[in-house]
Amino acid sequence: MTSPFAPGFLEGRTVLITGGGSGIGLAIAQALAGAGANVVLASRKIDRVTEAVEAIRAAGGRALGVAADVREPEAVQAAVARAVAEFGGLDIMMANAAGNFVVPFTEMSFNAWRTVVDIDLHGTFHCAKAAHPHLKASPHGGRFIAITTMRALEGWPGCAHAAAAKAGVMSLIRSLAVEWGPDGILCNTIAPGPIGGTEGVKRLYEETGLSTGLPLGRLGRGEDIAQAALYLCSEAASFVTGTDLVVDGGRQRGQRGGA
Repeated sequence: MTSPFAPGFLEGRTVLITGGGSGIGLAIAQALAGAGANVVLASRKIDRVTEAVEAIRAAGGRALGVAADVREPEAVQAAVARAVAEFGGLDIMMANAAGNFVVPFTEMSFNAWRTVVDIDLHGTFHCAKAAHPHLKASPHGGRFIAITTMRALEGWPGCAHAAAAKAGVMSLIRSLAVEWGPDGILCNTIAPGPIGGTEGVKRLYEETGLSTGLPLGRLGRGEDIAQAALYLCSEAASFVTGTDLVVDGGRQRGQRGGA
């Protein structure tokens, strides 16, 4: 997909993306690297991002892979420190790492609940804490972006743990938008619909047989979310903060209309 943004408009900026080795995170990483950004990909296991880093470099981008489990604040802090040491700063933090699986609430164990909340909500908190001083120091104005879902606000049968965690993330981002506005940091979320080729679609739709309910008649692509990320990182979004950018192919409207 051809980007509508000017070539190299993110030149000189550094972004750290958690869960950046595959799916939506990788699509965002490739798009931001293509726009000139230095891209740091973080994953619990380094081998998950090594291939992605090599592909970005082969395409002419600048990329670095780091191991970091977002459930561990020290690991996130170390990943941020590595990014700053390698590229001289951090301008954009993308909290993308997530965990989810289908299980009815009455069958959900405490460990299942805690695992998803630790990754989705606590992980976003750890990213925010580690990134803030560097985003505040960014000469370009910092960006903090989290990947969420509108299912968090609609009710999500079978995924109560992820719904609760993502609702918490959305509330956190809105609070940070107010607190961090004076620091020149824009805080927003991107709420994707079902994206083809991702683990989420496999677990939540393909394995369960559930309908996506998409009025556009197709699954989303990673590039669809990447373009939204490019917008939020651009000067075109310099007055956008505390909002949820919904990129779901009309899924929530289609469901309300009976699709």
